[in-house]
Amino acid sequence: MKGLRKYLAEFLGTFVLVLVACGTAVAIGCDVKGGYLAVAVAFGLVIVAMAYSIGNISGCHINPAVSIAMLVSKKMNVKDFVGYVVAQVLGAIAGAVLLGVIFGFDCGFGANAVDPSNIAGGFVVEVVLTCIFVLTILGVTSREAFSKVAGLVIGGALTLVHLLGIAVTGTSVNPARSLGPAIFAGGVALEQIWIFILAPLVGGVLAALIWKFLDKEEA
Repeated sequence: MKGLRKYLAEFLGTFVLVLVACGTAVAIGCDVKGGYLAVAVAFGLVIVAMAYSIGNISGCHINPAVSIAMLVSKKMNVKDFVGYVVAQVLGAIAGAVLLGVIFGFDCGFGANAVDPSNIAGGFVVEVVLTCIFVLTILGVTSREAFSKVAGLVIGGALTLVHLLGIAVTGTSVNPARSLGPAIFAGGVALEQIWIFILAPLVGGVLAALIWKFLDKEEA
């Protein structure tokens, strides 16, 4: 039952992330004045809200890149990793479905895409930004003293990486967040989905390895 509650929390958290944050991108757009900032802040605020609501249940990963970093860091087992990722993907799909119901299934869903002439650049951006984001999570959750501010720091970090990444990739740093909208957006978003699955996972693993080195106690 405890495992089921954790998976349900991850489903709900990812559902809210796609519905509210990607929904903000759909409703406002990034081309209007202040659009980038509004969307970036929306993603950050969702993380803050979810961190302080479901964080004590599942840890509020709501992102396979975070979960794989926890797996590599030996902070979760393979069974929970699979359960979390399945729940996250299903939550993202459910969030995208509701977006379609609200805005129409031609709304774009806030899906990610890269300029076809700059695939390598987009891939690198996603790896680096995911690494920064996940490294922040690993750092701020590593000490009990940081627990009260962890949600704010993590939400701020997600806002930060969005401010750079939106112009290049729409900012994913989260395979589930990208997959749910891409399924319904189709087209380029679905053709390029491999970027937004693979690059964040690489970034998450890289962050775990960097943190493992940085967090070593001196002999």
